[in-house]
Amino acid sequence: MTAVAFVVICVVLLTAGRGLASAAAGEVLGVRFGGDGERTRVVVDLERTARGSVIEDGTTGRVTLALAGVASGRGLNGAGSGLVSGYRIAGATGASRVHLDLAKTAEIERRFLLPPGDGVRHYRYVIDLKAKSGAAPAVAAPAPRNAPAPAPRRAAPRNERPLIVIDAGHGGHDPGTRGANATERQVTLPAAQALKAELERLGRYRVVLTRNTDVYVTRPRRVQIAREAGADLFISLHADSSPDPATRGASVYTLSEQGATRAVRQVLREGDWARDMRLPGRDPSVDRILLDMTQRATQNRSAQFARVLLSHLEADDRALLRRSHRDAGFEVLLAPDVPAVLLEMGFMTNADDERALTDERSRRRMMRAVAQSIDRYFTQPETPTMVADARTTARGRP
Repeated sequence: MTAVAFVVICVVLLTAGRGLASAAAGEVLGVRFGGDGERTRVVVDLERTARGSVIEDGTTGRVTLALAGVASGRGLNGAGSGLVSGYRIAGATGASRVHLDLAKTAEIERRFLLPPGDGVRHYRYVIDLKAKSGAAPAVAAPAPRNAPAPAPRRAAPRNERPLIVIDAGHGGHDPGTRGANATERQVTLPAAQALKAELERLGRYRVVLTRNTDVYVTRPRRVQIAREAGADLFISLHADSSPDPATRGASVYTLSEQGATRAVRQVLREGDWARDMRLPGRDPSVDRILLDMTQRATQNRSAQFARVLLSHLEADDRALLRRSHRDAGFEVLLAPDVPAVLLEMGFMTNADDERALTDERSRRRMMRAVAQSIDRYFTQPETPTMVADARTTARGRP
């Protein structure tokens, strides 16, 4: 073989290798939008997996990301929706660049890659945008086809007072945890009634109890009551137990990531919930994106209230568990469109906690602190709290 022939063969192999690598990299298939002028989700559909990095974060009126490992394909571009006025996909060395022109000042709230699954055969790179406080009004943009924003079953008019649904855990044939002198069901209902009285005394809230007598209400029904009422906040009251009688203190649970995934699947599986939330129902991937956006916003609001609640309990000199903000997949927290927390008021298996929970005066004082936290959550939503958001995961709780 001559030197010239060897060089030619090497060039051919190198060119073919590059072509195969490019083909293996895949391309950008399309761009979709969901949400509104406060929060917008951008979904970039990909043939292959990709690694994203931020080039422009929105401070200049544009968000730009590099997606390493995928080609720009035919160079997509078009109008956006919500916080995005327009988009463009351009090629770069070994990557694609996603350019998002913003309708108003916004920032990247989160971004992540979704692998194929749930009926979708390709990868999706998701970018969640959030409007910055005080940003100028958004420029009108066309809504995504067949994708109205999801809404609760009965959204309350904005001139109505916020509706709080209080759930007294257990009841009837279900006593809950047992202490030395009382059971959980004997403290949750009086606590719920005391919290209702405190909120009504403030005069700024409407209040609904999931039960007002010692009866058992199924967990799905408790969630249904909150959704049908159009609740602005759901709080489920419980008392904990431990094999160690020295363990004491209150804690607050919000929905875990596993629970959020379960909730999304449940809504998509059960037609009534999907209709209640006004999902389009024509494209499962669009339904899932819109539902996930609603779920994420609800989780954020739930976590915000949990921090406020813990700060008020701490200020009231209530004992708190070391990891006082926890997450779990409790069924009463599953509504994707109702911010919800489960408050463990203390441990029935601890003598001091049981004494405080069975004492009417102490219980009323605690519920006054809870009512004050609800009032702060609605009247001062941006006020920072001092309690750390330390989470852990727990198993199911009635």
